[in-house]
Amino acid sequence: MMDAPVLRVAAITKSYHLQTSLASRLSRNENGHTSLRALDGVDLQLNKGEILALVGESGSGKSTLAKILVGGTTPTSGELEYHGEPMPAHRDKDASRRIQMVFQDPYSSLNPRISVGAMLKELLLLHKIVPRGEVRAESVRLLNLVGLEEDALQAYPSQFSGGQRQRIAIARALAVRPDILIADEPVSALDVSVQATILDLFASLQRELGLSILFVAHNLAVVQHLSQRVAVMYLGRIVEVAETSELFSNPRHPYTRALIDSIPRMTAESVNEEFVLEGEPPSPFNVPAGCRFNPRCPYAKDVCRATDPGLEPVAAGHQSACIRAAELPDHSIALSISATRKATA
Repeated sequence: MMDAPVLRVAAITKSYHLQTSLASRLSRNENGHTSLRALDGVDLQLNKGEILALVGESGSGKSTLAKILVGGTTPTSGELEYHGEPMPAHRDKDASRRIQMVFQDPYSSLNPRISVGAMLKELLLLHKIVPRGEVRAESVRLLNLVGLEEDALQAYPSQFSGGQRQRIAIARALAVRPDILIADEPVSALDVSVQATILDLFASLQRELGLSILFVAHNLAVVQHLSQRVAVMYLGRIVEVAETSELFSNPRHPYTRALIDSIPRMTAESVNEEFVLEGEPPSPFNVPAGCRFNPRCPYAKDVCRATDPGLEPVAAGHQSACIRAAELPDHSIALSISATRKATA
């Protein structure tokens, strides 16, 4: 993990221009804005063999960034590097297979008309992963990797549960032997009882195959025990990055603190009412001046409404985009989580 990053983005932006009539522009309540900036100068790197969690509320730009990384869409501006080399806007077949995505909804991400065996066979032959005579053995190996048996080859997606379908989707992504997996909220559509098994699967795949994984989620509790580092995203920007233990014990951005405080606890003593996040995120059509979090931040002052901060180091390996990061009061959430574990053990 001390090597050069396997994936790096620098100053990535993504804007969408909406086609609107004159009447609709005149009726808008947001100064007639017709351009939506989903990403606004994102800097991020994924190190070799690590699980990096990307978290934030819905609409923060997480899925847009994931689509750019996997080649599903192109950025408006910025740089994207793979192992230190620029990644072309239009990728060939070999470049495309290096970064694979596991989608959020296992029910819609699989073709219901194709059996699991046919699905894997098509990929293995198209990318020339193994000779034709070894396709079945490789397909069985892939299924075993994700905890499924050989008889799944003859079945169709409709014959599986949600958790099993997500395992098949993961096997499909692994079929082309990628270096990087982009997991776009892969457990949010699953039952709570199934989520833990899928999270364990990602952890075991990272250990066994040496994969680098970007795990996108909106819930910090989901990634707390899975990721080595966490990047927090708000309204198209990364606002804090740190190792997982450091982020939970010492959050240095008010938004991160609000996300951590919102994690449900099991005991009254562990409930943290120090910070309650109120209101909805501002419209990306009309981003607030200064720090984009200032309308919802209880610590905001006039300087926050006038200054748009970038990521700055606050400790070793810890960056925050808050000009008052050093002034934030200490946070006791680590003790609260520890108390919760003891109470429920």
